[in-house]
Amino acid sequence: MDYRRLGSSGLKVPALSFGAGTFGGKGPLFSAWGATDEVEARRLIDICLEAGVNLFDTADVYSDGASEEILGAAVKGRRDKAILSTKISLPIGDGPNDAGSSRARLVNGVEDALRRLGTDYVDLMQLHAFDAGTPIEEVLSTLDMLVRSGKLRYVGVSNFAGWQLMKSLAAADRYGYPRYVANQVYYSLAGRDYEWELMPLGLDQGVGALVWSPLGWGRLTGKIRRGQPWPEGSRLHDTADFGPPVDDKKLYDIVEVLDALAEETGKTVPQIAINWLLRRPTVSSVIIGARNEEQLRQNLGAIGWALSTEQVSRLDAVSATTAPYPYFPYYRQTGFAHINPPPV
Repeated sequence: MDYRRLGSSGLKVPALSFGAGTFGGKGPLFSAWGATDEVEARRLIDICLEAGVNLFDTADVYSDGASEEILGAAVKGRRDKAILSTKISLPIGDGPNDAGSSRARLVNGVEDALRRLGTDYVDLMQLHAFDAGTPIEEVLSTLDMLVRSGKLRYVGVSNFAGWQLMKSLAAADRYGYPRYVANQVYYSLAGRDYEWELMPLGLDQGVGALVWSPLGWGRLTGKIRRGQPWPEGSRLHDTADFGPPVDDKKLYDIVEVLDALAEETGKTVPQIAINWLLRRPTVSSVIIGARNEEQLRQNLGAIGWALSTEQVSRLDAVSATTAPYPYFPYYRQTGFAHINPPPV
């Protein structure tokens, strides 16, 4: 396993990490993802640890907290071998303080997460969404208190816009609060928006990317192809509306190149899609998920080899999209390349 520093922090994380969103199976979205119980979860974590995958990611909203509970039970007795990452800020109830990143929400939410995980500290706590209603100084001072108390070791964010992340980092620098070292982002061959603003920001500010949904919300599994209906049993039937939008024509073009590369390399379509991500700037770890041992072992096969430069170029070309304003004018004018170079 390749280990990389998480952003500019001293924490080393595996190139592949495991997402526990399939643990629990409660609710319309997460039941479609999977319903892994404690026994199955322990077996999956056994396989991960044997392969050197020691970062496990979850969130308080995953199956109403059941994911954290099952993950905590599955790492019991080997907590020192695991890096536990969870997330907070999305709504967990209907109460006025059941959402957001206020001091009340963060303090209570961290205590609840520690209880469910069966631990006295979380290695990485990420804000699951930006809370525009709470002053950034309140958010950061609370995280500072929780870090100083030993309950959190590192902090990060997920699904923040560029200005939201940069404003938070600037405030952290101004007051001496802990900086966000991780940004958990959607990034895949079928969705490269991360590259326009968040990737350059990460490069400049030392924020490492933890990639969620590296297979484009299940579309890059090798089962979705042009002119064919979604296969029976595909989670997309139940979850497509919850995930990021994907242009079908672009998707099919990408899959056809992936198919060709699968023949050339002897690797699977998902392995190639994940391997491409592992080469991208700022990517500290790609979060893989699995409902069973077979899926997990297949995804673990994404490491230990490399696509050729020519193969990467083909994937770059077929998945490329036009940059949004204000980026596209400069990317089209080579004379400005030294002023505003593209991140990749």
